This record gives sequence, structure tokens and C-alpha cells, in this order.
Amino acid sequence: MPAIDPSLIRFRETVPPGANWSHVLKRGTTLRLTDPEGGANVAALLYNFELLAERLNLPDTLKCQHTARLAKGHCLYTDMGRILVSIPEDTCGWHDPLAGWSTARIVKEKYGAKTYQSARNEWHRNAHDNFVTELGKYGMDERDLTMNVNFFSKVTVDDAGRLSFHPGNSRPGAFVDLRAEMNALVILNTCIHPLDPSPTYAPKPVELTIYTSPPPGPDDFCRNFRMENQRGFTITERYFL
Repeated sequence: MPAIDPSLIRFRETVPPGANWSHVLKRGTTLRLTDPEGGANVAALLYNFELLAERLNLPDTLKCQHTARLAKGHCLYTDMGRILVSIPEDTCGWHDPLAGWSTARIVKEKYGAKTYQSARNEWHRNAHDNFVTELGKYGMDERDLTMNVNFFSKVTVDDAGRLSFHPGNSRPGAFVDLRAEMNALVILNTCIHPLDPSPTYAPKPVELTIYTSPPPGPDDFCRNFRMENQRGFTITERYFL
């Protein structure tokens, strides 16, 4: 996979285990998520920053691309049929759009309760509360929660509709690129996946790199990955005329 030209890099940061993060990813830039240790989970929400009522719509995203997972070539659509971000590069191969996020109840039942007062930075955090905290920075609250993607995690569904989590899906150094097709508010946290069977509370860090990227041309892989994506790019580009 191509390395990032250092002259294009605008920003680097590491998000610690169990932490939250947000940024308005501008059109013309790409966010690379890298799993340095392997086994990370990055829960993500996405919104059109110019109109926060327009947000990621996972049912439409999956339906129009005939998939139940996300990987290279896929695009993440809003409820207006526009593309928030696309995935031009991905070395992990499977990202979960189905299983949702962890909650305080899930974490307490699986790992017990640890508060900041008792454990300091080792306290037990959950994705739901982290999302709500980060949404508050933009004038939103719990009512603005929507379906999320769990990057680096793999969940499959059997014929009976049962969800299965696959440990070890993401290897050390795996990465996924999120190319902004709109000015996208990206809200992340590195809390555990809700279906992770590990008996130990051990969320992983994630490395973030934001870099300048050219606009997708007519031969762009994501644009041509599905016929529906060609329409999605056209609608999105008209938004910026």
C-alpha cells in the first residue's frame, strides 16, 4: 500500500485506549486510521458539518452497495444520498457496520465498574458516553446519536441472524483511509467493541494522520466500485457547485 508523502501530512495524533476524539475533516483531505498494536476498535459517527441534521445512514450505505461490511471501495452515505467519506485504501479488509457501540451497562457487566476517582486513567469507559460527551462540543446531545461504524472489527451474521465477533481481524499496522467527500464531522472513540469476548478490559490506541488528497477523478476506484457510487459522487459534487 502507498505510503503518505510527508509533504502532504497536515496533522498526526494518537488517541489513547478508551478515549474520544473529533474533527471536521475538510473536503480535499483524508484521515488515515492506523491500528498500531492490532485488535483495535474505533467506533465512528459522521455528520455533514454544514448541516448537522444530515448524517451517516448505514442502511442506505449497505443496501446501495450490496454489502454487510465496509472495506476498500465502499462509500459512507448520508440520508440525503450524498457521500460523506469514501474508503480508497484499506489493509484490514473488514469493518463492522452492524453491531453498534458499548454502553455503561455492557462494560460493567463484563468487566466490573472502575471510576476515574478510583482508577484514574485506567477507569472503564464506554462508547455511548464518549459519543455523547463529544457531541456536546458541537451543540448536540444523545438525541443526535445515529448508527455507527466499528473500524477494524469484524462481525458476521449466520442464517439465524446471530452476530459473531471475530477476534484478531486487525493485525498490527493495519490502516483504513477515510477520504472526505464533504466537510464531515467525524466523531471517534477507541472503546471496546460491544461483542468483544475478551474477559479483560483492554481497549487499544489508534494513530490518526490527516493529509491532503486530490479530488476523485473519473477513474477513481471508489467512484466505480458500484454503479450506485457513480450517482452518489455526482450528487455530492453538485452540492459544492
